[in-house]
Amino acid sequence: MPKKTKIETRSGVVAIVGRPNVGKSTLLNSIIGEKVAIVSKVPQTTRNQIKGIYNDERGQIVFIDTPGLHSSRDNLDKFMNQSSLATLEGADCIIYLVDVSRRLGEEEKNIVDKVKGIKAPVILALNKVDLGQDRIPEYLSFWEKAKGKPVTEMKNFSLIVVSAARKDNIEELIDIIFGYLPNGPLLYPEDIVCDVPRKMVMADIIREKFFLELREELPHALGVVIERVQPKKGKTLHIRALIFVEREHQKEIVIGRGGSMLKQVGTAARKDLEEVLETKVFLELYVKVNAKWRDDISLLQESGYGLT
Repeated sequence: MPKKTKIETRSGVVAIVGRPNVGKSTLLNSIIGEKVAIVSKVPQTTRNQIKGIYNDERGQIVFIDTPGLHSSRDNLDKFMNQSSLATLEGADCIIYLVDVSRRLGEEEKNIVDKVKGIKAPVILALNKVDLGQDRIPEYLSFWEKAKGKPVTEMKNFSLIVVSAARKDNIEELIDIIFGYLPNGPLLYPEDIVCDVPRKMVMADIIREKFFLELREELPHALGVVIERVQPKKGKTLHIRALIFVEREHQKEIVIGRGGSMLKQVGTAARKDLEEVLETKVFLELYVKVNAKWRDDISLLQESGYGLT
């Protein structure tokens, strides 16, 4: 009886980098097939590294979705940039995601300066092609100029056109990634899809609902801290969340007339929380004004931001 050929397992860490709002979280969620990263049209909604874990018969890919690189204004911005750059060190592969429906900007140049010298393989993923493809040559030319050679001569480099929202070419992207990963054992158990601390997931879900409801009214002035998670009678989980804003008038917006906004966000967030936590949830939200919460290092660390 012929011997079965042993399939070598591949595993490794893949960092997804790009400027704010290019679709990094949407891409991660499309690959994993579950909602592991906060998704919103408001830039910089991803404030932490999100590890999404993909498994198939070939092995395991540990994805890190980073905060979008941007200009620093305060300690929160500083953390987000540090977090993004740190993921490049030690990654087995980098997905450099660009939004071809938007013009090149200064932030794109800053990212390319960081990515062009990386030794790990780089996949240039051209996202949102369903919204327009006219700027693709512009992005290719920009990358070639940064590297000093045409893409056809680049080693450890791949180019792919994707639509994260429509899941176009996602399987092809996964094939490319596995081609770059080293042989090795799984880094996480097969039944794990995300290793983000539970409180951080809860806070991100609540924060996402505020962004979706308030849009540009409150783009970056809102923070969520989970103060308490306590089982109640039966299988209900009591979650108490503190919402930080910077000004008194923002508090009025977040609460809404007669508490309408808090109630609306709470209902939507509770539904997602119950789905993720697989239990009934009693969600308590209250709002506090703290003009300097984005610069309060102890508060940011308590909220899960590992500032150094």
